[in-house]
Amino acid sequence: MKGFNFEKDLAHQKQAVENTLAVFNTLQLKAATGAHKNHINPAFVWKNMIAYKENIKKLQAEQQISESFTNSHILDIMMETGTGKTYTYTKTIFELNKKYGIFKFIIVVPTLSIKAGTINFLKSDSCREHFKSQYDKTLHLHIVESQKSNKSKKSHFPPAIANFVKADSFEKNQIQVLLINAGMLNSETLQKSFDISLFDTYTVPFDALAATQSFMIIDEPHKFGQNNKTWENIEKIKPQFILRYGATFPEKAIKQKNLFTNKNEVAYTKDYHNLIYQLSAVDAFNQNLVKGIIGHLTEHEGGKNAVVRFLDSDGTEASFELVENNKRKTVRLSKKESLEKIHSQMVGLYLENLNKSTAILSNGLEMKKGDKINPYSYATTLQEMMLAKAIKNHFEIEKKLLTRQVKIKPLTLFFIDNIEAYRGKAGSKTDEGYLRQFVESCIKAEVEALLEVEENAFYKAYLAKTLTDLSGTHGGYFSKDNSEKDEATEKEINEILHDKQALLDLENPRRFIFSKWTLREGWDNPNVFQICKLRSSGSEISKLQEVGRGLRLPVNEYGNRVKEEQFHLHYFVDFTESDFIDKLVGEINSKSGAISMVETQTNVTPLIPKILERYSDQFSDTNALLKYLDKHNVVNRSNDFEEGGFDFIKENFPAIFEGVNPTKVRKATDPKPKISVRTSKYGELKALWEKLNEKVVLEYKFENEAHFQSFLTDFLKTQADNLMSDDIEERVAQIEIKDNKAVAQESESIYNRQTVSLSLLKYSSFLKELSKLLNINLKTLHQSLVASQIELNSYLNPSTLRTLKQNFDTYLMTQAFDKYSIAYKKVSNQIHPTKFTNAKGEVLTEISSADVGVNLSTEAVAKAYFFDELYYDSELEKQNIKTEIAEVVVFTKIPKNSIKIPVAGGKSYSPDFAYVVKFKDGSEKLNLIIETKNVGSQDELRQEEKLKIKHAEKFFEGRVKIEFRTQLRHDKMAHFIKSIVTGL
Repeated sequence: MKGFNFEKDLAHQKQAVENTLAVFNTLQLKAATGAHKNHINPAFVWKNMIAYKENIKKLQAEQQISESFTNSHILDIMMETGTGKTYTYTKTIFELNKKYGIFKFIIVVPTLSIKAGTINFLKSDSCREHFKSQYDKTLHLHIVESQKSNKSKKSHFPPAIANFVKADSFEKNQIQVLLINAGMLNSETLQKSFDISLFDTYTVPFDALAATQSFMIIDEPHKFGQNNKTWENIEKIKPQFILRYGATFPEKAIKQKNLFTNKNEVAYTKDYHNLIYQLSAVDAFNQNLVKGIIGHLTEHEGGKNAVVRFLDSDGTEASFELVENNKRKTVRLSKKESLEKIHSQMVGLYLENLNKSTAILSNGLEMKKGDKINPYSYATTLQEMMLAKAIKNHFEIEKKLLTRQVKIKPLTLFFIDNIEAYRGKAGSKTDEGYLRQFVESCIKAEVEALLEVEENAFYKAYLAKTLTDLSGTHGGYFSKDNSEKDEATEKEINEILHDKQALLDLENPRRFIFSKWTLREGWDNPNVFQICKLRSSGSEISKLQEVGRGLRLPVNEYGNRVKEEQFHLHYFVDFTESDFIDKLVGEINSKSGAISMVETQTNVTPLIPKILERYSDQFSDTNALLKYLDKHNVVNRSNDFEEGGFDFIKENFPAIFEGVNPTKVRKATDPKPKISVRTSKYGELKALWEKLNEKVVLEYKFENEAHFQSFLTDFLKTQADNLMSDDIEERVAQIEIKDNKAVAQESESIYNRQTVSLSLLKYSSFLKELSKLLNINLKTLHQSLVASQIELNSYLNPSTLRTLKQNFDTYLMTQAFDKYSIAYKKVSNQIHPTKFTNAKGEVLTEISSADVGVNLSTEAVAKAYFFDELYYDSELEKQNIKTEIAEVVVFTKIPKNSIKIPVAGGKSYSPDFAYVVKFKDGSEKLNLIIETKNVGSQDELRQEEKLKIKHAEKFFEGRVKIEFRTQLRHDKMAHFIKSIVTGL
């Protein structure tokens, strides 16, 4: 896998960037002055400026953010986990530099793991190339690390800080970024005075950083409360502005009156400072910006009546009480003693450490007096059951994703607490770890079973390769690995922590990752489709934080993000967390400010912003809404509800009470949502539906072999600059003489990966493989390669084969109709079963809702619609489904993957809607196929979409009386159909 391909203008990320830039509109920008002006950012004048306040309040009004303005240099950007906040603040850095000349930024992160993840992102070739192509600049990353002890008496400025401060604005092609974690921020290094100063002025790092007038970015703001040492040190840097990016923000206590008891109570609320963008958890799920979640719960009948409670400790021994089946016993344990002494199921768990108030177990769980755990959640049988279920489910997901035309490689993440069970005992040649052995036996059994029935050539070969290297299918990372590493373990760690591309490469069999909660923060991989939590995580942390490692939308084999499909993260927990999904849904809605019906039954005021947001097509502003409510006698002059007023709101504005879509987060045991079919309408739809479901193949119409050879030669000539080669890491070392010894001095570089030519195959083998991939005559292919004069000898490797295959498919599609013609040929008379019918051609009473749409609305559908409920994928589709059109006999959303029109290059295409419409005299009907595109004009349609639509028009041509049209964002369906019917 070459690398990830970032998308430039995802709407939610673009909005966050634009909002940040808009804060500085009309603010005065002063150029730096003084002897060191070229080392300092230009500065905005904002204190007590009316424009600064107005800009923020305008943004908050536009975004319907209820938080108030604070006279502060802090700006908050709230983005839910998995929606790309690191990418967003990186793009913001480039935009602030482009628009205002800000060239020095400081990124502050809370932990070393998040720091490592940030470094990997900012230093990746994908990130570097993506932003360089847009801005013709790169980031110069200065990383503040802990300094090694210096035996000499002289102390020196931290090099990363010195280089950041001394960097000047003449380096036009670079933006200076300093990355520091909280631990280093609080270290003595930044506060002490050094012997050698910067610019003969600054001896203390904090003072030198303050002089740069930097912009600061804070990641994970909830880790940086404003009443601690870390925040004090942040303020010492004196940043012009602090941009806080996170899904969670610090909380503050407030006193408020309880309306029921009339007493003041302490409540907690988010401590926002100038919140200028808000992408809530509900928004992320409902807009399909992250995966949905399916929870899997493994029950243990015996565990329902057992509990272990930590009673007391004298610092040397701890007392635990076991209550099981109404029987009690007390057990005392010393440090390093096994909890198996308390209960036989607690194998491999021991008392790690102890003081008078806390017992720390070997799995990291800290128990305070009175805390309880369930002994059966540590049972070996329970763990094995969860492992087996997760591995089986992984292969079900994998089969679907790796037999697609463009493949997606899924990963499964296991959190465990018994490292030796996986790694084996250190130094032992016989103990390989029972968990590892069990995992490999499960993998082997699943693969062997699949191989017996698998027909897909690629996936069958992929499974066969798995059997040859079972140990290569899994890997782990644990903190103790840092001190106890062998070569194989080191490869695992590097792959898991630092090389997402290698982990997702289809040549790599690794797909199962084991860790001890180390990967919870600062690490993520978009292709994690399963998380299995074996035994207790040890704390009541945020459920969104737990699932966060797997929420991102996946990337395909070419590094492209796959969207507009419903993917799910499968989360496995044991019976002690039976309320996991309920808690997660509650947290999503709570964080998103979802409206509670209980709290809003007396007055309409808190509902107004939500109504205006969800029903903006009906009400232009508050006055228009209140006039409507007055007209229907819903509220009085104080906006209190009249009798029946709240019921009116519930009935007419149901969308404001919707939290996360129920299809997005559900239990594995929940029945998959279905949508009811209005079976009486199928008779009107039948003729059109059966025509759509005819089996056809696409034929490529070239005049003769010579014509095709010329076509192929033209393609190959375009590929000279696209030859792929493997990335080889180059390390440069120079031999020097030091202390009368020869030593190898290795220079370090942030960017040390270079693309080099690499030839791994003989030309004959390469030619045969390419011939098979492209399905082209061997002789014709050879002659075209010779005629194209393309230089292949240095690039005879698998990467080149994959690239030529991908690019030729695209070329076939883009050149259709111009360089050659196509035709569709019917290959079978068998039509049924279809998405709407069984094998006998009888209409089904219900189908899976996921085939119709990922979003659900409680609003009514049109009478002529084929389904009872309103499932949809876009607002344009939603409006179509609601729209009543008298001339329409029946219409339907075409289920996903039910109608696949072959497209040149091996792809396929599916339209969105099918309409059966009356003619004026009622004697004939028009079959109308609609493709909805939520763009404003034909110019906005991607070239690939335009070509697919052109293929679809060819597909329907002359076979049935069908009009094929593309509906854009501003096309109203009624006017659209009228213009077509009256124009016939």
